[in-house]
Amino acid sequence: MLEKIWRKKPTSIDEEPFSVRVDKVRKNSVPIHVAIIMDGNGRWAKLRNLPRVAGHHEGMKTVRKVTRFANQLGIGVLTLYAFSTENWKRPRFEVDFLMKLPGEFLTTYLPELIKENVRVEMIGDFSALPLHTRNAIKNAMEATAYNDGLILNFAMNYGSRLELVNMVKEISELAKDDKIDLTDIDECLIESHLMTSHLPEPDLLIRTSGEVRLSNFMLWQLAYSEFVFTDVYWPDFDEEYFLEAIEEFQMRSRRFGSVTDEVNIVRS
Repeated sequence: MLEKIWRKKPTSIDEEPFSVRVDKVRKNSVPIHVAIIMDGNGRWAKLRNLPRVAGHHEGMKTVRKVTRFANQLGIGVLTLYAFSTENWKRPRFEVDFLMKLPGEFLTTYLPELIKENVRVEMIGDFSALPLHTRNAIKNAMEATAYNDGLILNFAMNYGSRLELVNMVKEISELAKDDKIDLTDIDECLIESHLMTSHLPEPDLLIRTSGEVRLSNFMLWQLAYSEFVFTDVYWPDFDEEYFLEAIEEFQMRSRRFGSVTDEVNIVRS
């Protein structure tokens, strides 16, 4: 189901405060895994007559805000589409800047992530990233490896089609070596060879900036996710917009192809 949301404007003095709305979130049915396509940094900067990289830098602050709030709500996994396999086509200066952001973000906020019990992970082609980018991500992953709270999962140099191609190659090699039979190939086997094999599939996908497409992001994993699209550019996406997306999610009826009663996510 495709939806667009906008910030709700107060309609009366009886409008519920943000804190009250947060308290009303049903904690036993918040999405376990939220994936976000962080879009609109360049357009945000252009509106302010700033270079595109200024939007990327401002968007880094939004990552911190959203991560903290997701952790507060009890969300288990937050996957952020930070850099796609197609983003290498952008101007060299912009790509170089984007490759420096993980180091700046993780250096600045790593103590806070550790304090908040957040574990940093990454999906994507790690080997193709510059050494300084790899080192920053590796250091953060090692420093937070034993944290058991929110998983902050960066999709970095990630492309779903490449992921699926690699999955087909891996399974084909197993079949060629007679380690599996063709009858062994099922959804579970495919999922075990995806980069997200250790994670639950996203319950909710959010895309900012008004674009309504997946852009080669988690094409297999999003099969039964709920989609929320907002016209807000990523640097302006704050806790209230995130809360609206969660409220929208909790109003959805998730049947996973069935016509029976609503299927709810219930935490034990």
